[in-house]
Amino acid sequence: MRIYLNLAEGISAASFGWYGLTCFYSKEMVAEFDRWRLPGLRILTGTLQIAASVGMILGHFFSRPILLLSAAGLAVMMFCALLARLRIRDRPYAALPAFSLMVVNLFIAFSVY
Repeated sequence: MRIYLNLAEGISAASFGWYGLTCFYSKEMVAEFDRWRLPGLRILTGTLQIAASVGMILGHFFSRPILLLSAAGLAVMMFCALLARLRIRDRPYAALPAFSLMVVNLFIAFSVY
């Protein structure tokens, strides 16, 4: 079980670290946030994702509560991403990454709790 948890933590930390960074400099991300009708949340989203990614790494090595908070926060963020995609009537397959990462972070949060 521990190997699955470590794998999930690594996937989450890497995914959100990368995605968070792209929120700052990617023209595609600017266009996506415009399409989602949330342009004002791009920088905040990127900042929170990078912070949670760092929290996942620190939590893995030093503090279970930080890991729990990071995973739960990312799961909530991905739930909100699903709602944003529903609101704009995006195709269901477009929501698959957000749904998958929500499940991964819920697994981490419940495992740590």
